[in-house]
Amino acid sequence: MNPQTYLSEMFSLDGRVALVTGGSSGIGRAIAGALARAGASVVVAARKEAELAATVDELTAEGGRAAWVSGDLSTREGVRTAAEAAVAVFGEPDILVNSAGINLRPPLGELGEDVWDTTMAVNLEAPFLLGQRFGPGMAGRGFGRIIHITSQQAHRAFVQSGAYGVSKGALESLARSQAEAWSSYGVTCNTLVPGFVMTPLNERLASDPEKVAALAARTMVGRNGLAEDFAGAAVFLASGASAYITGQALFVDGGLSVH
Repeated sequence: MNPQTYLSEMFSLDGRVALVTGGSSGIGRAIAGALARAGASVVVAARKEAELAATVDELTAEGGRAAWVSGDLSTREGVRTAAEAAVAVFGEPDILVNSAGINLRPPLGELGEDVWDTTMAVNLEAPFLLGQRFGPGMAGRGFGRIIHITSQQAHRAFVQSGAYGVSKGALESLARSQAEAWSSYGVTCNTLVPGFVMTPLNERLASDPEKVAALAARTMVGRNGLAEDFAGAAVFLASGASAYITGQALFVDGGLSVH
């Protein structure tokens, strides 16, 4: 057997449609690029139009099939509007990646209802609503992949986890519920769990060189994560190669969680 043919059949996303929220920066952008390069038609959704356009321009310049929609994922109406706008581009998605998130971490004693509500809306409710919109359709077609980006704070509390940690822990539970509901119909639902990754979402921590170095020292590979470290894992979980993997949390963290 030709190795290239074998690998293509196992991992190719040709003919698939993907929606990546938060796909204009950080981990989401790296995943959007990886899915497009693997053959998927990719719609990236986020708020900032300039970043969205730059992402899509990069992918199309490489020969990929990509488009963007701008939307506010902090409201139910915003999520629904973005979802329908995405469908209008390439059709119903086979792959949903929920990478959009906000990272507000005041001390718990100072955490107000506004921060709580906004955090839960973007980090938990938007993935739930998008799953409700697309999961049943994926199940009806016999194939689907739902991938959530969570956090170390879903498993352990540190650096003021606050509402952020709660939202990410709940998101992992949502993945298991989605897996229970739809995996028998060919829809797998999993999460990718980053360590400390140098992205705009972690700008606050990234500005402290001592903390950055300390976090790198906690890994087994001796460095902090980069957005591109998620490309292979995302393509794997989006492809046919992962058909028997569902309800799982895959740690992409250089060993930080077990060191």
